[in-house]
Amino acid sequence: MTTHNPVSTTDVDKALLGGATYRSLGEQRLTPAEERFEKWRRTVGLFLAPAIAIVFLLLPLDIPPQQQTLAGVLLGVIVLWVTEAVPIPIGGLLGVAVVVFLGVAPVDDVLAPFGSSTVFTFIGAFILAQAMLKHGVARRFAFRILALPRAGSSTTGVILAFGAITCLLSAFVSNTATVAMLLPTALGILGVIAKLLQKQDKVEPDFDPLRLKVGAALMLMLAYGASVGGLLTPVGSPPNLIGRGLIEEATGERISFAQWTLMAAPICLVMFLVLAAVLIRLNKPELKRIEGVGDYVARERAEMGKLSRAEKNTLIAFGVTVSLWILPGIVALVFGNESDIYGTISDRLDEGTVAVFGAALLFLLPTDWDNREFTLRWKDAAAIDWGTIVLFGTGIIFGSLLADTGLAETIGTSVAEALGVNSVVAITIFAVLLAIVVSETTSNTASAAVVVPIVIPVAVAAGVNPFVPALAATFAASFGFMLPVSTPQNAIVYGSGAVPVTTMIRSGVAFDIAGAILIIVFLPLMISVVGLGA
Repeated sequence: MTTHNPVSTTDVDKALLGGATYRSLGEQRLTPAEERFEKWRRTVGLFLAPAIAIVFLLLPLDIPPQQQTLAGVLLGVIVLWVTEAVPIPIGGLLGVAVVVFLGVAPVDDVLAPFGSSTVFTFIGAFILAQAMLKHGVARRFAFRILALPRAGSSTTGVILAFGAITCLLSAFVSNTATVAMLLPTALGILGVIAKLLQKQDKVEPDFDPLRLKVGAALMLMLAYGASVGGLLTPVGSPPNLIGRGLIEEATGERISFAQWTLMAAPICLVMFLVLAAVLIRLNKPELKRIEGVGDYVARERAEMGKLSRAEKNTLIAFGVTVSLWILPGIVALVFGNESDIYGTISDRLDEGTVAVFGAALLFLLPTDWDNREFTLRWKDAAAIDWGTIVLFGTGIIFGSLLADTGLAETIGTSVAEALGVNSVVAITIFAVLLAIVVSETTSNTASAAVVVPIVIPVAVAAGVNPFVPALAATFAASFGFMLPVSTPQNAIVYGSGAVPVTTMIRSGVAFDIAGAILIIVFLPLMISVVGLGA
């Protein structure tokens, strides 16, 4: 056994907290082999991205010029995102600028989606997360989770417990907000595991805790688990509400809250188990058993003492925000989605507005009134992950352009005609695959808004009831797992620095395939069991 001076708690915490904001792979500690590969990958991307874009723009395609231009630029941006030739947020901004330069749409129309509610949800949730980090609430949560029976005895137990909490929360709270709120807790758990690895001399003295495989598994469980949990209720994710509304309009059949939950619950449970197996298999933790963690956790929790005023204030702001996020879902459960009271409350308690309101409370709740000291200062807010916010904002922009220019519809209808789909099974498979592909390059909300309207007329033209294919597309719209820009939660965990983009692509591909199979096989079965789509 080698001996070395253990890295202090402060050192590890700094490394983890530093990963809470956007960091490209070039800013992380890499092995010599990884450094050579990343240098080659980024160099290839610098030349390949413009080459692919230019070649595509010059092809003699029979589609409107705006659509061809957008497709060429988007292909180039995707190459930049995958290769990280430039930091991922910059790749998106560069693509937005080129889209405007080439006249795809006026600048005001292009940039308008950047002011969406989801961006403000990001900002507010990130400020809340910053308070949890600054005042130690995240660390307290991490040790509380590890103190649960069996949860802290193995890394697998920790990953499963954390995933279950994420799934249940995201069934009622925004997936984005859930991940942003729980990210500090995940970082705290990773810090505990990193320190135990140091204590057992299982890592090098100067290791980067953000490069641990268990960290990647934990973070991806957070991101992917939120998407799985978001399927559990109709209010769990925007694509659910979009798809349900379009299906009701096309078929006249309404899916109630209870019917949706009964239909989705078994599917989500199987998805969660498959997700855990995939992530743990592909990102095998360095440590299986966490020896002596009970005494360690008990000692650390005792040293924390009682909640400080700053921690209490943070929990108050957190509690108010979550309560206001959940309230529309509770009202929908009690009074129904079509009730006037639900319409009024859901309109006024927009999750983006609620998020910034909750964040503002942190600047109003005092920790030392005599000296006018409050829970957060503006310099704390200025340190949040603006890179990820920029990244998601550009993703929203491209999603809007795909719909506005008609490119997504052109792609979908062309593929449908080429494949000659004409049965419910074939159209369902097509719907799922198309929704997953579209959701990989744009927001899940945009994927549902674009793909479901394509699937319904395709099914009707083939003489097939569009209920099953359209609902399958709605579920599959939440399955964008390959890239940081595929979903907001992917962007958040990528910004932690614990998930290399290559790891996300590999894990995402595996779960995309597994998820597609589960939706195609189990969704029609559960629709029949619940008595829908007759």
